[in-house]
Amino acid sequence: MMIGYPCSNLTVGCSASRTFRLASFSPERLSETVNASLDCLETILQWNADHGIGFFRISSDTVPFASHPVMTVDWRAEFGSRLAEIGSFVRRHGMRLNCHPGQYILLNAPNEEIVARSIAELDYTAALFDLMGLDHTHKMQIHTGGVYGDKPAAIARFIERYHQLPEPIRRRLVIENDERQFSLADNLAIHEATGIPLLFDVFHHSLHHNGESIGEALDRFMPTWDGHGLPSMDYSSQNPDKQAGAHTVSVRLDDFGSFFEQLGDRDVDIMLEIKDKEASVLAVQRWLASRTAGNPAAVAG
Repeated sequence: MMIGYPCSNLTVGCSASRTFRLASFSPERLSETVNASLDCLETILQWNADHGIGFFRISSDTVPFASHPVMTVDWRAEFGSRLAEIGSFVRRHGMRLNCHPGQYILLNAPNEEIVARSIAELDYTAALFDLMGLDHTHKMQIHTGGVYGDKPAAIARFIERYHQLPEPIRRRLVIENDERQFSLADNLAIHEATGIPLLFDVFHHSLHHNGESIGEALDRFMPTWDGHGLPSMDYSSQNPDKQAGAHTVSVRLDDFGSFFEQLGDRDVDIMLEIKDKEASVLAVQRWLASRTAGNPAAVAG
């Protein structure tokens, strides 16, 4: 089991993506922006290695506008060697990366232009992992998409489009249950038709489900990963000061402990979608170490 966090590290003070507006696009600005992002990614991964953190979500903006028509640079050639070096570091340290392309990835949209843009973005993301030399257990996760007033038709479109995707995308793609539209049960129906692995979001499941307990949900999603590496999931809990669906600022170890009891001896990699990122990972690591040492008390701070 590895515990991870997404995209930026608050301790080292950088994010592996930089603000870069379309209006200011130029080959020179692209090179400056991407190299700065890769510098930061290397810094974060080294920090993670130094602190025993093996799971990290890279930013979907690592190469801005890579899938946009404005891209006139052969970014694969320009940044391929640096990406290969980063991938070598990841392999040497036994790390796992994933990526969560943006909310506008809608493979089941009725609009073919939206679908084409979605596929172009997924192609770029898959290329990032390929240039790093990482195997198919390093995944890119998306939400299933929209319902568009007819969920069975939306599911059928997703299945049809999935079968048409290029192999480099299919080998890395996983779908995540969401808090409003596509539950784990909905995604299981898609898995049965496609074989696509399901990334389980425990917080979303608490908000939108079909009556399954956490244990039942874990038992249903984990076999979908056969042949794809250790199952992966997202974890957070409700921020008590915000509206339903808002992620907590720091890990609530009582909530995590309750989830961990339900997890039992199941082996999964867990991405903490929590605001303070690496601080919560370290807190969970200390909590797990305290259990291993025979002390059930959580060690916070």
